[in-house]
Amino acid sequence: MTFSTLALVTALGLLGPVLAARKSWHLPLILGPMLAGVVFGATGFRVLDSTEPTFAFLADIGFALVMFVAGTHVPVRDPAVRSALGAGAARAAAVGVIAAVLGTALAAAFGTGHAALYAVLMASSSAAVVLPIINSNHLTGKPVLALTAQVAIADTVCVVALPLVIDPPTAGRAALGALAVGVAAFVMFLILRWSENNGVRDRLEAFSAEREFALQLRISLVALFILAAIATTMHVSVMLAGFALGLAVAAVGEPRRMAAQLFAIEEGFFAPLFFVWLGARVNLRDLVENPKFILLGLALGFGAIAAHVAMRAVGLPIPLGVLAAAQIGVPVAAVTVGEQLGLFAAGEGSALILGALVTIGGAAIAAGRAATSAPSGPPPSASTSPGAAPGSPS
Repeated sequence: MTFSTLALVTALGLLGPVLAARKSWHLPLILGPMLAGVVFGATGFRVLDSTEPTFAFLADIGFALVMFVAGTHVPVRDPAVRSALGAGAARAAAVGVIAAVLGTALAAAFGTGHAALYAVLMASSSAAVVLPIINSNHLTGKPVLALTAQVAIADTVCVVALPLVIDPPTAGRAALGALAVGVAAFVMFLILRWSENNGVRDRLEAFSAEREFALQLRISLVALFILAAIATTMHVSVMLAGFALGLAVAAVGEPRRMAAQLFAIEEGFFAPLFFVWLGARVNLRDLVENPKFILLGLALGFGAIAAHVAMRAVGLPIPLGVLAAAQIGVPVAAVTVGEQLGLFAAGEGSALILGALVTIGGAAIAAGRAATSAPSGPPPSASTSPGAAPGSPS
């Protein structure tokens, strides 16, 4: 990878803020870099080679950081959200049942044999997409609290379930890998809680701020890369490593200074690079050559929306149901792992990304409807700083 290529990738990442600048459109930042990657990657001009080792490795770092930040955004410490866990868990379970039925039907209809994978995809929700939309639109009320709990539970469960269902013959190995990452993340949580209770973290933060050392960011990156090393060694996605560490940090409370630093390094460089790489990797030409997978992608996207909108029967407003269906991390990990293992037919991986894009488009439309119909006020979490995890202390 050359500096000219890196300059191009960084410039293409600017398309995210350009498209998201108009608030009334409610477009997520990830959409611009992905579309730019599609244009300059395998589908379009083929200027960007997603298989280039340095580009792919930087993208892996970006994916781990994206999921780390997503994990820190899960409001595990917010009492209001915890009070809604019962309703959120019930809805997430009901969506899972519907998704299982739809996944079985789609796998049979398209002859892929990936029923469990499709079910996990359609049941998943992306905290990285949904929670920022909730905060930016200041959506409040009991339905929003239940939605937040539902998204947090679905995201966590599906992140853990993905490595178990994507390749059933290796599910045992994947379970051991997920367990190893989970145990390591729990150990880091215990260390973080000990440092918080004994004042070590406060002293470290004060010293780092005084000397401008960014020690907490450095230590967090060390922890993230250790978990990523465990994940890759155990043949599970770095997605799980990033998300597990993010949950550990969120459970203790993410310091605002570190949140701002992490936000800068992730949103300023690594996340846009990852989404440009992802767009460059997707080859929509395969969809043209295998048009049945266009139908599969649309079916996965609208199936996910339908499964979540069905929660209208238990009181979830339709716009919030559509918003809950938004997904990105789980489909991306599925495509990454599935293509590495040679599990997908030509075009099937692109179909999964197409399905994710359908849900993101639906979320953008639903966000506008929810913002105009729901009462406005402060967001459900106490956090307002860039990149801070909801519920983190000041």
